[in-house]
Amino acid sequence: MLIDTHIHLDAAEFGADRAAVMAAARAAGVAGFVVPAVQAANFDAVAALSAAHADVRHACGIHPLYVMGARPADLERLDQCLAQGGAIAVGEIGLDHFVTDVDPARQAEFFVAQLKLARKHGLPVILHLRRAVDAILKQLRRIEVPGGIAHAFNGSRQQAEVLIGLGFRLGFGGAMTFAGSTRIRELAATLPLEAIVLETDAPDMAPAWAQGARNEPLNLARYAEVLAGLRGIPVAEVIATTGHNARSALRWQP
Repeated sequence: MLIDTHIHLDAAEFGADRAAVMAAARAAGVAGFVVPAVQAANFDAVAALSAAHADVRHACGIHPLYVMGARPADLERLDQCLAQGGAIAVGEIGLDHFVTDVDPARQAEFFVAQLKLARKHGLPVILHLRRAVDAILKQLRRIEVPGGIAHAFNGSRQQAEVLIGLGFRLGFGGAMTFAGSTRIRELAATLPLEAIVLETDAPDMAPAWAQGARNEPLNLARYAEVLAGLRGIPVAEVIATTGHNARSALRWQP
């Protein structure tokens, strides 16, 4: 089962042709889509997508780049949404130390609060960890959660191994398709396949063959081929194993 573990189907970029985009992805072999929220304002939108499509699941969370506009009431809303059931993870949450205009302390405040909600509701998390893996690991050691997915992993092998030890799978996608992304490609080729899931982050993070264009979930099929090539294994094995990993990490129910 080929599962896109990170796609923003609710994004405005898909507003005009969302059904066609999903149909093209299904025709390419994509059998599941995980849609994480980024702020309280789109909790309802991602939930509606999963309610309308049997192959869509959603997660609810407040993205670190959206915390400056978030309020304590948004955390209460998140708590209520998780209590209602339906969401398979808390996400997209985490830290982003690449940006310079979002207060790191406020990011950390919301991240810790959301980890505690994940623990409270027994849900895995979908992590955003750009330039912030060590800071995230510090919090994960303090606040135990039921694993999840480290989205767009771009850390070191040592950091990867620690995350895997904490029950996380690592998301690989468009960055892996660039020949110059040597460290990411090396990790994709040599980390245990059981620790890897596939993702597009569409409409963002376009692959090498679509630079400057809108990323689409149909590209996931080619990502599976790229990963198979890097590892020297059949693409069917990549699809089967990464699909199993995704379902296990996010407790995907039929």
